[in-house]
Amino acid sequence: MQIKVNVKFFGVLRKSAGKEEVEVILKQPANIKNLIQELIEKFPKEFGENLIDAELKDPRPNALILINNREINVLNGLETSLKEGDEIIFIPVTHGG
Repeated sequence: MQIKVNVKFFGVLRKSAGKEEVEVILKQPANIKNLIQELIEKFPKEFGENLIDAELKDPRPNALILINNREINVLNGLETSLKEGDEIIFIPVTHGG
């Protein structure tokens, strides 16, 4: 069984994906980790470099990830399940120093 989710990108992630929004079809059971892997394979290498923290191998230091307007860390993190019609938003985090 497959599901379709809607994914939106902002800032540098939108630029590196070359799109503001995309529909992604995932095999069930699906979670955020599966979605991210699919996106990294689908978009140019620059997208993955902007999304995934090179040292931690985790997207959370570089992006705020929302599912239906709820941040994934208040849900089940990268293991948060996805269902048909979910809206996932990736907002890049700006680091300063």
